[in-house]
Amino acid sequence: MVMGRVRNWWSHSKTVALIWFFSLALFYSFFRMALQNSSSSSSSSSLDSATSNANRRSTLYNKMERDLDEHGAAFLKHGETSQSLSLSDLFTIKDGSVTPVLKAAHPPVRANVLYMSTEYSVLISEAVKQVFDPYFDKAIWFQNSSVYHFSMFHASHHIVPVPASEVEIEAEAAAVRAVAERLCPLEIVLDRVVLTSTGVLLGCWQVISGTDPVDIRAKLRAALPRAPEKQLYDAAILHTSFARLLGGLKASVVDLHNSSNQLELFHKLVTQLNNKIRGFKATVSELWYVEEYDVLALALNGRMKVRRFQLGCSRT
Repeated sequence: MVMGRVRNWWSHSKTVALIWFFSLALFYSFFRMALQNSSSSSSSSSLDSATSNANRRSTLYNKMERDLDEHGAAFLKHGETSQSLSLSDLFTIKDGSVTPVLKAAHPPVRANVLYMSTEYSVLISEAVKQVFDPYFDKAIWFQNSSVYHFSMFHASHHIVPVPASEVEIEAEAAAVRAVAERLCPLEIVLDRVVLTSTGVLLGCWQVISGTDPVDIRAKLRAALPRAPEKQLYDAAILHTSFARLLGGLKASVVDLHNSSNQLELFHKLVTQLNNKIRGFKATVSELWYVEEYDVLALALNGRMKVRRFQLGCSRT
C-alpha cells in the first residue's frame, strides 16, 4: 500500500519535473530567438541609418560639386562667402601677399569641431599646394594644416550670437566633454574634393565606421540647449576647408578675360587633385570646444582658446 503511494508520487513528480523542464527549455529557446531577432533588428536599423546618412552626404556633395558651374566663379568678383561675409571682410592682397583680416568677435564664437591630426593633414596640404600654387599669383589662402577640422555644432556663432558668462562657458565645455566620452573615433575616407562658387576648396568625406556626424550633432544639440536653433551646416555633412581662392589665375596660364577658360582650368585642377588624394583615409579621435575671439579664427589663424577632448568610446 505504502509502496504503491510512493510509486504514484514518484511517477507524478517525474511528470511534473518533465513538464517544468520542457517549459523552461521552450522558454529559453524563445528567449534566445527574441534576443537574436532584437540584435538583428538593431544591427539592421543601424546599417539602414548609416546607409541613409551616407546617401544624404552624397546628395549634398553632388549639389556642392555643381555649384561652380551653376553660379560661376563669384570669388573672381569678390563675392560673399558661404557664411555671408565678403572676401574683403576676410583678406587683403597687397604686393602679391595675402593677409587675413582679423576682426574681434563679440561675443566670441563657440564652435565644436572634430580635429584632424597632422599625421593626415600635412599630406593633404602638400598635395593641395603642389596642384594649385603654381597657377596663382599668391591669390590663394591655404588652410593651416595644424588646424584642419570638421565643423560640427556652434553654441554661438556670428549670425546668431549667444552671450555666455565664464561659468556658462565652463558648463558648456563640461557638457561637450561628456559627449566626447560617448563618441567613437571615426574612420573616414575622402569622397571627393570640390571647388565652390565662393572659391572654397573643400574635402568632402564619408564615414567608414565610428559615430556618424548626424548623431554627433544630435548629442551636442541635447548637451547645449541654449545654442542657436539654426546651425551653419547640414547635419549630415563632413567637410573640411583645404584652401580659398581669392582671385584669378596667372596671366601666363589663361586669358583672364575669358571666364569660360578659367572655369575649365579650375575643373582640371580639381580633377588633378582628386586623382591624387581621393580615397585618402584618416582617423578622427578628438572633439574640440573652441572659443574664437576673432571672426573665423580657426580658418584665419586668429585668436582662440581650444579645449581638446578625446573620443572615449572603445569599439569592440
